[in-house]
Amino acid sequence: MSSMQPDPRDAAHLWDMLQATEEILAFTREVTLEGYLQNRMLQLAVERALQIVGEAANRMSPGFCADHPEIPWRKIVDQRNVVVHEYGEIEHSLIWDLVEVHLPRLKEQLAALVPPVPDDSGTS
Repeated sequence: MSSMQPDPRDAAHLWDMLQATEEILAFTREVTLEGYLQNRMLQLAVERALQIVGEAANRMSPGFCADHPEIPWRKIVDQRNVVVHEYGEIEHSLIWDLVEVHLPRLKEQLAALVPPVPDDSGTS
């Protein structure tokens, strides 16, 4: 695993991806599939956060993505495109599967890549 830090732009996108992933997992923590299917506000919140994850993934530099093939960059961007462009045909059970099965792993992978927060002592 490379110890090279991402450039500032990639680091910002990684933070956005991690934050939105953590928000989805927090929103859905005590929820079942049935509860999710019955809660339109929760569905919209999860879809919006998935858009953010996908948009940030789409803005990552090609070099960083190539260096980290363990992250399914293309699938993340594709999922964002489905949520944005095919919103009338979203399969909520598939979104739920993504949340339950794939996002916890993605959160771990992103957390490993996000650089530590720099302290504000004397830096601009």
